[in-house]
Amino acid sequence: MSVGFIGLGNIGKPIAKHLLKLGEPVWVHDVAVGPVAELVELGARRASTASELARECRHIGICVRDTIDVEQLLYGCAGSGRGLLEQAQPDSVIAVHSTVTHEAMMRWARHATMRGIHLVDAPITGGASGAEDARLCYMVGASDELFERCKPVFATSSNKQVHAGDTGAGITLKLCNNIMTYAAFAAIDEASRLARAGGLTVEMLIEVGRANGVVTPQMEAFLANRDGMAARGPEMLEKAFGLFGALGRKDLTAALESADKLGVSMVASERVRDIIEDVFLAKR
Repeated sequence: MSVGFIGLGNIGKPIAKHLLKLGEPVWVHDVAVGPVAELVELGARRASTASELARECRHIGICVRDTIDVEQLLYGCAGSGRGLLEQAQPDSVIAVHSTVTHEAMMRWARHATMRGIHLVDAPITGGASGAEDARLCYMVGASDELFERCKPVFATSSNKQVHAGDTGAGITLKLCNNIMTYAAFAAIDEASRLARAGGLTVEMLIEVGRANGVVTPQMEAFLANRDGMAARGPEMLEKAFGLFGALGRKDLTAALESADKLGVSMVASERVRDIIEDVFLAKR
């Protein structure tokens, strides 16, 4: 079974590398030539277009920035008819690893079914380091049969695959996880500022947080890395963390849009969304 992967960023590229463990043909595509060339050197095959990749592969992974990028891949630019949904072989699987809205995922799945294609929501958590070390967690929305079919592919880059439920359940679980993650970052940001203003050290705050389980390793790493970069100046901080802040706002917006469609009020998450970029850039 040929496997394809589109989107070779800091998470997508190591995922694609791990796919080579399958011993099957692996096709890759990205708008940036460098990552593609690197994967080809390792044994992958270059697809000059997403359409070419779709025609060659029975399992296609997508790891691009947002809903708009996924939409363009699925339908083609400006309705060109050269999107994955038009070009993929019947009974193929398209696994979407990007963080998008629940509404978009369900709409894409309906259109895929009409084409005889299986669309699986399979967002991930674990970040770039997890992708490099094959320690990602996949949150999968699919039927039991499709989940079992996809597991060997996902297992190459992960140590956990959670079957969240049917289509849409995977992205819902991912959005919930993002809400907790960014709320925790905002909480430790504000707690550390209050501690400093009150004459305490951040180390003291962390010590107590470790003792009672309030501070997680992820929160601790975020604060240490951000403050360490901030000490090198605002330009370095912007370069290192600006993109993460923008992604945080994008991810939380997707969660809030999904919550609105499902009739769930999320007042605290709205506030976190509004401040998350400043949290990453230590501007508050």
